[in-house]
Amino acid sequence: MAPVPSSPVNVGHIDDVQELRKFKPNTIPERFIRGVQERPTPTALISSSDLPTIDLSKLLKGNRDEILQLASACEEWGFFQVINHGIALNLLESIEGEAMEFFGLPLEEKQKYRMAPGTVQGYGQAFVFSEHQKLDWCNMFALGVIPDSIRNPLLWPKKPTNFSNTVEIYSKEARKLCQNLLKYIALGLGLKEDVFEKAFGVAVQAIRMNYYPPCSRPDLVLGLSPHSDGSALTVLQQGKGNSVGLQILKDDKWVPVQPLPNALVINIGDTMEVVTNGRYKSVEHRAVTHKQTDRLSIVTFYAPSYDIELGPMPEFVDKNNPCKYRRYSHGEYSKHYVTNKLQGKKTLEFAKISTKNSY
Repeated sequence: MAPVPSSPVNVGHIDDVQELRKFKPNTIPERFIRGVQERPTPTALISSSDLPTIDLSKLLKGNRDEILQLASACEEWGFFQVINHGIALNLLESIEGEAMEFFGLPLEEKQKYRMAPGTVQGYGQAFVFSEHQKLDWCNMFALGVIPDSIRNPLLWPKKPTNFSNTVEIYSKEARKLCQNLLKYIALGLGLKEDVFEKAFGVAVQAIRMNYYPPCSRPDLVLGLSPHSDGSALTVLQQGKGNSVGLQILKDDKWVPVQPLPNALVINIGDTMEVVTNGRYKSVEHRAVTHKQTDRLSIVTFYAPSYDIELGPMPEFVDKNNPCKYRRYSHGEYSKHYVTNKLQGKKTLEFAKISTKNSY
């Protein structure tokens, strides 16, 4: 089953940001206004040549230089864009269209699939556990996809009529992409190509769609709070022509990422940091809003089976690199992750042997 909180959660009143934008376009409720230290500040964009770009077609041909470039991207950035990724462009357009149509439905229709407080599936705001917690300027719609045990059929919408079918097809293609990338990530680490497939079991997969309406005061709010992902890999599709919203923490600075046309952004999750004993690190990222332009992101999370026990692989532990993380059940970690608010890399402390290595 998908992880849920062990006790009832009181989240207080949560304004729907699309409704705020529609009826009170200049109103920013206090719960959305961040403290001064958290607020976004103007920064320069990373050019497309700065963030590493990986060509999957070259990887599939066994190009050694591309495998080494992938290894470097994972180690130096924890983020990269992938081109020639094998997912048909008309499918990318279809999932984007279905998502935008869903978010454009009347509120009462979307609330048929309301996210229960303290959970992460359905429509609403996830990772809210207190009536006093600051909120993100974002509406989310999330679904568990694989295995069947994490699905909630009541949350799969009947409108738009082709939404669920498109999600199924898209998720299969995203799964293939993650499986292929993990093979070449393994080879770049000097491991057998199937090592992660064996280590992760029947991988858990979920999809989340984030819609960020324009905001009259983007300098006061965050679209999505800073966090690292609990997954092994995360695949991000950003809406065509949208405002730039993704920012990653690079060298202690928040840096916006300009997406390449038709590329997908991939990032390393906490799971990969643990199994590589910190050689590959998950990276904090967040989303910001724009005054005039909305933004859509479609995110696929690919993670180990809940039944799997994880810890650093022996290949990454020696006298110069002592074990930094304990062994744990991934289901236990997933419950810890989804029942806490997004707060940088704080959730990874769950697995650390010693806080001396905190980031």
